[in-house]
Amino acid sequence: MEALINHIGKVIPLDKANVDTDQIIPKQFLKRIERTGFGQFLFYDWRFEANGEKNDTFVMNDPKFEGASILLARKNFGCGSSREHAPWALKDYGIKVVIAPSFADIFYNNCFKNGILPVVLKEAEVEELFEKASKNVLELEVDLELQEVCVKNEMKYHFEADEYRKQMLLKGLDDIGLTEMYTEEIYEYEQSRKVY
Repeated sequence: MEALINHIGKVIPLDKANVDTDQIIPKQFLKRIERTGFGQFLFYDWRFEANGEKNDTFVMNDPKFEGASILLARKNFGCGSSREHAPWALKDYGIKVVIAPSFADIFYNNCFKNGILPVVLKEAEVEELFEKASKNVLELEVDLELQEVCVKNEMKYHFEADEYRKQMLLKGLDDIGLTEMYTEEIYEYEQSRKVY
């Protein structure tokens, strides 16, 4: 997994609350067995019309947000089912940070496990960011070490991060990567437990 220490990126302002995982990645795309290739289906029912043409009114289809890597959303982002495909789709699309006033618990945990930083800010702070994003393309710096979201020296917002999850992201480790760090110790333990 790629480490996430300090990230600077353009913001996609998704002005919707209660975005559930079926909206993030619709069920018809869950047949894949690998973790990649889901980005093309991210928010599929909102990004595309029934005939497959792009929906020009959907924020992500605006060319000015091309290459954006930070998603700004409203409360209860990632609610609904616990499918891990939702963070897979966000990551595959290029999203590295999601900022919202609140997240569904399972989605929040799955983000950390898949290299995405979910940032919880106060509703008033999120509102300020939406206001800024409505005027110009907004670029943010998200510093995980300092636990800050910065708007080009204008303002800083502090966010909380569980120390264990924070360290895992800073080091680019998932659960398997963490286990692999102790390969020698595991091997030695297994050897000591052998019954002949």
